[in-house]
Amino acid sequence: MDNNSSRLVYSTESGRIRSLEIKAERLTGDGIVRIQRQTCGRKGKGVCLITGVAGSDEQLDTLAAELKKKCGCGGAVKKGIIEIQGDKRALLKQLLEAKGMKVKLAGGS
Repeated sequence: MDNNSSRLVYSTESGRIRSLEIKAERLTGDGIVRIQRQTCGRKGKGVCLITGVAGSDEQLDTLAAELKKKCGCGGAVKKGIIEIQGDKRALLKQLLEAKGMKVKLAGGS
């Protein structure tokens, strides 16, 4: 076997050789912020997912903290998506539109 064609991924001496992690790049989207309600995989507890917000991770964290405070609930930022606990779509739409963002309610009811 030729050493140049070897695809060694793990070695018992040094552990993982080649990083298989792929960095997920946030898509810029079409400039529309979408608010979606989701209960799937959350034991029936609903959350609002806010996608399409442009900005750095720090800006998303700041925006999420402000939205959580004004909604009076918890939430998180995961992979560029802001999660707000509960069904607060109408209030979130109003708050984001006040910041000058174009907002759409995505998904069903």
